[in-house]
Amino acid sequence: MRLHEIQAPTYDCNREPIMDVNRIRELLPHRYPMQLVDKVIEIGANYIVGVKNVTSNEPFFQGHFPQEPVMPGVLQIEAMAQTGGLLVLNSVDEPERYSTYFMKIDGVKFRQKVVPGDTLIFRVELMAPIRRGISTMKGYVFVGEKLSAKQSLWRK
Repeated sequence: MRLHEIQAPTYDCNREPIMDVNRIRELLPHRYPMQLVDKVIEIGANYIVGVKNVTSNEPFFQGHFPQEPVMPGVLQIEAMAQTGGLLVLNSVDEPERYSTYFMKIDGVKFRQKVVPGDTLIFRVELMAPIRRGISTMKGYVFVGEKLSAKQSLWRK
């Protein structure tokens, strides 16, 4: 998919999620303050759409930066990786028995600041079938209709 073809996923905050924060906690080992996916709103055979509501109470805003709070880019990457982990875990039987690990990123580009009050929408796509437990994915972060960041991910 070329950059100009990428459409922001549609998000209706009143619609029931496919995975809520409790289900995500059953699948991922991350806990506050490192659990960075609030819900999953869509899952297909080779893609997933997750959501993170960025609040002014996020602990990272205390130091990044107190006078002009901005969500660190590395945490946006981590949130995409967690979303990708949920995609992989959704494809196996008994996902609670598996762990996923973030192995590599390529070509990260940040296009705008993420600030308190933003709702991040993550779209993560498998780029190839999962082989020997390793997956290659591409991830996008949207704030509203605008692309905020993109990257390539490897997971095991």
